Amino acid sequence: MNISPLRHLLFNFILLFIYSCSVHVDKQSELPGTVTLIKNAFIYNGTGDKSYFADVRIEGGLIKKIGDITANENDIIWDANGLALAPGFIDPHSHHDTKLMNKPAPESALAQGITTIVSGLDGGASTFGSPFISIDHSFSVFEKTPAAINLAYFAPHDTYREIVMGNDFKRLATADELDQMKIMLRRDMEAGALGLSTGLEYEPSLYSNSHEVIELAKVAAEYGGKYSSHIRSEDIKVTEAIDEVITIAREADISANISHIKLAMYEIHGNAPTVIDKLDNARKSGLNITADIYPYDGWKAPMAILMPARNYEDREAAEYALNSIASPSSITISDYEGEPTYIGKTLSELAIEKNKDPVDLMMELLQRAERENLHERVIGRNIGDADIEAFMKWPFTAITTDGGIDDSHPRGQGAFARVLARYVRDKKVISLSEAIRKMTSLPASNLGITDRGLIKKGYAADLVLFNPATIQDNASFENSLQYSSGIAAVWVNGELVWNKDVVTDARPGKIIRRQNINN
Repeated sequence: MNISPLRHLLFNFILLFIYSCSVHVDKQSELPGTVTLIKNAFIYNGTGDKSYFADVRIEGGLIKKIGDITANENDIIWDANGLALAPGFIDPHSHHDTKLMNKPAPESALAQGITTIVSGLDGGASTFGSPFISIDHSFSVFEKTPAAINLAYFAPHDTYREIVMGNDFKRLATADELDQMKIMLRRDMEAGALGLSTGLEYEPSLYSNSHEVIELAKVAAEYGGKYSSHIRSEDIKVTEAIDEVITIAREADISANISHIKLAMYEIHGNAPTVIDKLDNARKSGLNITADIYPYDGWKAPMAILMPARNYEDREAAEYALNSIASPSSITISDYEGEPTYIGKTLSELAIEKNKDPVDLMMELLQRAERENLHERVIGRNIGDADIEAFMKWPFTAITTDGGIDDSHPRGQGAFARVLARYVRDKKVISLSEAIRKMTSLPASNLGITDRGLIKKGYAADLVLFNPATIQDNASFENSLQYSSGIAAVWVNGELVWNKDVVTDARPGKIIRRQNINN
């Protein structure tokens, strides 16, 4: 049946009006143990299936019933007014925990619908006190002062290496040192770590070899754990780095995830289909290889990664880095200890200011940071959008932030909302149902979490109510401290933690420990 342009315009106006209506709450106070009934929502259940119109009853922190539900007298009733209701978003590679004890209800996460963060990634674990003691200790700190969101951990290879080898890490580990790392790994796996994580592009794990990682991954596999890797190179040797992940997965008989998958080098832009073919072939051979991605063309890391050999006297290598990997105008200094005036300036801008050649300046900055043991970070914007889209469409890629609370990179405040706004609504790279799957059941499956990630009876009531027509990431590289908008409400373990852009007093977050299931 043909619809006249006037009727079509009227229909769209009515739909936008319905989506734009505020969520109506009959009873504003929500206490633990109460029953919440969400009425009139479009349910996106996390499987990737089409949405359907239904109600959801929450009781005892769990999803009790889904369907056409009659309210009881004491129910807290939420009229969703046709907004989208999805499982709480799971961030499989997060650094939000670094400030979580100081900000237990982080708007950075809640404003984009995140209900569970997974930390200990890139091979490093936040301390929850200094120095790092154990994952069990971090869990105990969290449980004494819980947050509004759930927390899970990977066991951190880099941290183990740092503890065992100290400053003498620029070499292979001895058999005795590897045994010490295995002891710490077993301790943390028994505490409930999801698996082993590595940051092979960073010190000190940069100096490990595949054998060391395989031996540790075998320990994680004994417990049914996973392997998550910031691979050894995301630019010059990315092919070899991906081959290494596949080798580790095969030799250790473990599921393996490539963290924040990207091709961060001009000369290899457009090669995502080739990488995907390699990963598909690995999966066809019986390996469970997955990935996660954030939707930005820029990364944040030490400037040192631009020189993989870490020889900061090598001018030829520095010239190659700034010509082929990332140009001086694409590199912005986000942190350089002792030099606050550097922050926010590109390498090219700082070079002009100091009347230096950008290559000489980069070498100077790296040499000084190494000599004085200074903390430094840069944002490099050298990732091709076509590759982002290709990796995002791969069925086994989950969405992640790789960000922190009030982060200098916009991903900490906007990654999930940006996918829903830019890549779903505006560019139509993936469907809304598929995007939600990549934020919920897919990361849950990749991580081995069996009671979250779906709107299903008996599952934990981690839920996000949002407006698909208006959800928006507002953080930018120029102004990262802008929270996302369009999330109407967030429940964690059945308790309301986000209500119309305001955090509540509820702190129902739980520790999510590894569940003993097959890889």
